Amino acid sequence: MNKDQLSTVAKAMVARGKGILAADESTSTIKKRFDAIKTESTEETRRDYREFMFRAQAMRENISGVILYDETIRQKAKDGTPLVKLIEAAGAIPGIKVDAGAKPMPSFPGETITEGLDGLPKRMKDYYDLGARFAKWRAVITIADGKPTEGSVRANMQALARYAAICQEANIVPIVEPEVLMDGAHAIERNFEVTRFVLKTLYDELYMHRVFLEGTILKPNMVVPGEDATKKATPDEVAAWTIKLFRESVPVAVPGIAFLSGGQSDVEATANLDAIARLGPQPWGITFSYGRALQAAAQKAWSGQTAQEAAGQAAFNHRARMNGLAMIGEWSDKTEKAAA
Repeated sequence: MNKDQLSTVAKAMVARGKGILAADESTSTIKKRFDAIKTESTEETRRDYREFMFRAQAMRENISGVILYDETIRQKAKDGTPLVKLIEAAGAIPGIKVDAGAKPMPSFPGETITEGLDGLPKRMKDYYDLGARFAKWRAVITIADGKPTEGSVRANMQALARYAAICQEANIVPIVEPEVLMDGAHAIERNFEVTRFVLKTLYDELYMHRVFLEGTILKPNMVVPGEDATKKATPDEVAAWTIKLFRESVPVAVPGIAFLSGGQSDVEATANLDAIARLGPQPWGITFSYGRALQAAAQKAWSGQTAQEAAGQAAFNHRARMNGLAMIGEWSDKTEKAAA
């Protein structure tokens, strides 16, 4: 393990004004998104879509890293250039999703365990050789009656810790992503309680597995009410609860926190990020790691048409720039509308 390398990469991933593009949708997930824009999902169309994003201006100005899917990290652009090289040429860091997805957890009805540890050390070496310098593993936690159970939380956090340790042995920075889902009608206070337990359990496991925290990135949900909750939360309320959570749960050794959007709309995710940044400097770098919230507008503008790639790039540039402003507390609704 090269601790200096891990620390350097982790700090670069949370550079001021830049965030992480989550372009790691599985083949089945991106098919659903392409279906929504009436575009056939083929290896070629998936490549073309991601290529125009990786060639966009935002990659140089507002993106610090890109999470890739196994197919994408091996693909080449139309001119034969590996997509990884396009990312590197823009000054961003290539990363890779390595988990095998959340599967039903035996004896825990309605809860899941993320799989993918088998054979992971070898896959990590292969991904490093392909250019990946960070990785991502997502654990999924559901809030419902009697859920989450302590057993499912502990199993998922242990898997995250084992994954993180394997990453670092391969000199790859682990993004640890314990996502507490927005599904449900729970209040924001319930989200806070559950996420605090999840994070405390996570850092207990990371410590037990001797993970070098200075060479990790946390990718958590914001503290928000369930999407079906009767009482919604303002960006200021989301920010206050979220920072309270982190100050009670996240060690200061962690170099950065990169939020997932977790089902929020693109503008909602930007507004909440901005409110968090406006609370002032924190012990950790604060940034975004958005997938759908960065790409939805770009996908719609492109709609599978080569002639519309410039429009897709423009939409991607706009959304990335708005989030870049938000992470330093300089976004506003007025800025959003003026830039659009």
